[in-house]
Amino acid sequence: MKAIISDIHGNLEALNAVLEDIRKRDIDQIICLGDMVGYGPSPVECLNIARDFSVSILGNHEEATLFRAGSRDFRVRAEMAIEWTKKQLFDRDQQSSEQSLKFLHNLQETYHDGDEFYVHGSPRQPLRDYVYPKDIQNHRKMGEIFSRVTKFCFCGHTHLPGVFRDDGTFTHPEDLPTGVYLTGKEKVMVNVGSVGQPRDGDRRSCYVTFDGDAVVFRRVEYNIEETVKKVYAAKELDHSLGERLRTGK
Repeated sequence: MKAIISDIHGNLEALNAVLEDIRKRDIDQIICLGDMVGYGPSPVECLNIARDFSVSILGNHEEATLFRAGSRDFRVRAEMAIEWTKKQLFDRDQQSSEQSLKFLHNLQETYHDGDEFYVHGSPRQPLRDYVYPKDIQNHRKMGEIFSRVTKFCFCGHTHLPGVFRDDGTFTHPEDLPTGVYLTGKEKVMVNVGSVGQPRDGDRRSCYVTFDGDAVVFRRVEYNIEETVKKVYAAKELDHSLGERLRTGK
């Protein structure tokens, strides 16, 4: 069984809580869909942990950390956080910086495993395509996306968990019995939510487990105030990046 996580965003407390939850389960692979850094106060620690995952792919925040051009679409507070993140990663001893750079440079934009497709944004544009629940009304966009999906696609990026189907519907985890989606013959794209910065109104970390037949959305409590305190302590990080953790928006 796989645990699929995304959008850690430098939130070490959330990541540790999720990994503790994962350890309680029969998980043989952890797949991370990008944005391990950005916004949060512990990018180095999160990357060090991510190096041990089975698979990690590139997110737009990793791209922006490596290449300034990747931050061209960011708002001011996000770009400031990226600049601060760069300092944390690369203003350290040479060996640590080299390890971080090597790990980031080796990240691929997508990962395939049989009929499973893993991506940060969407199959159309792996790093920049946001797919929101309201997009089920955009039949052209969803058609283009599902034309690139064999059976299953897992993504993050919007921090909004749920299941998109090729019949033009979307289901939020709250509307699933016990948070479980049983797969059938349809194509699905599953947004696994965010570990480090949920935005669906539920401030708990979110990730999914997948055994080939069922997608299970899991929510995990973590020490939010500890993360907020760390955000406040970093002058270059906007306080709102900590405050939004309290509301999950």
